[in-house]
Amino acid sequence: MDTIFAVSSGAAPAAISILRISGPQAFAAARLLSGTLPAPRVAGLRALRDPATGTLLDRGLVLVFPGPDSATGEDIVELHIHGGRATQRALEAALGTIAGLRQAEPGEFTRRALEHGRIDLTEAEGLGDLLSAETEHQRRAALRLSEGGLRQQIERWNDRLVDVAASIEAALDFSDEDDVPEAVTAESASVLAALADEIGAVVVAPSVERLRDGVRVVIAGPPNSGKSTLINRLAGRDAAIVSPTAGTTRDRIEVSVMRSGVAYLLVDTAGLRDDGADEIERIGIGRAIDAIAAGDIVLWLDDVAPPYPSAMWLHARCDIPGRASLPPGPDLAISAASGEGISALWSLLEEQAGRLWVGADEMTINARQRALLTSAEAVLRDGVAESDILLRAEAIRSARAAFDSVTGRADVEAVLDALFGRFCIGK
Repeated sequence: MDTIFAVSSGAAPAAISILRISGPQAFAAARLLSGTLPAPRVAGLRALRDPATGTLLDRGLVLVFPGPDSATGEDIVELHIHGGRATQRALEAALGTIAGLRQAEPGEFTRRALEHGRIDLTEAEGLGDLLSAETEHQRRAALRLSEGGLRQQIERWNDRLVDVAASIEAALDFSDEDDVPEAVTAESASVLAALADEIGAVVVAPSVERLRDGVRVVIAGPPNSGKSTLINRLAGRDAAIVSPTAGTTRDRIEVSVMRSGVAYLLVDTAGLRDDGADEIERIGIGRAIDAIAAGDIVLWLDDVAPPYPSAMWLHARCDIPGRASLPPGPDLAISAASGEGISALWSLLEEQAGRLWVGADEMTINARQRALLTSAEAVLRDGVAESDILLRAEAIRSARAAFDSVTGRADVEAVLDALFGRFCIGK
């Protein structure tokens, strides 16, 4: 396997940069630069020189981490150097001249950690989310995943399935004793049902994608109801064109907003109407309907009650004479033009968004993990309903196979390139 290197710290210029080397020639390459290496996990100050010319490149700290007890499972060297771009380029150029060394690809350090069993696939996915986390909710959920929260839960589920499988095998071995299979059948059904319920609770919890992309707030209503003005007010900028002409908004406009540590995705939609729309506007109306169906929160701007029972009904343009008071029905009177009621609207949005987040101790999973766990839940429920103990054992095998796919013990090659492609090169 090649020895790889890359800058693993933030973008230059910076006070300090960390250049990481991993692989079978990591220690030998570092000696060519520094002459000697410090004891493992002890920082040592060294002059770093070009192996070909002996020219001084920098003075920095050198740390060595022998494999397999390292981040990647291989020998690792970290060079803590001054964080200027020229210094980084000089050290990378020097390493590039050493035979057997090459620049790391995106996510390759983490991929090697996965291949050497230092982490599993769920931890790698959590690490990817942690690298891109922008809110406290995202950080907390990603850290829990990257620290092995889902892997540990799956291991506990798997251990219980192994116990059930063992009891079934024992029952089959002594099937001439009539009472043993009956007792095992009842006990195994109870365990599988409890496991299916636990998995189901994780499956229906808010997703990683919701944390990452934000709560989808869809602004809907008929043409000229003030939707575009409202999204501009909520976004704090002119994101949508505002015009008195009906049908100005032909397509969805999405704007990301961060407020009080929570990410929101505001969606402006085409005005909904039954007639008078041209072909392009009708396409926009269709997309608006799709957006409403996919929204976490729907804000309905109209004097007529929303056709969507869960929508928040807003009495808009309350700054206009004759519209100042809140009529019966709507939840809140607002004016996107003057700002009246906007603070109260944000309070309502934050209250509703709070119901969509998981608690501090709850698990969040991504779409891939959800699909596999949903499959595991389904086969376990089928196993509970199955009277044939052999078919129940097969359900257990299928559920365990799904667990292995979640953690990366099986069927992972198709997802690795996409996963690590979004990592930075030094990770």
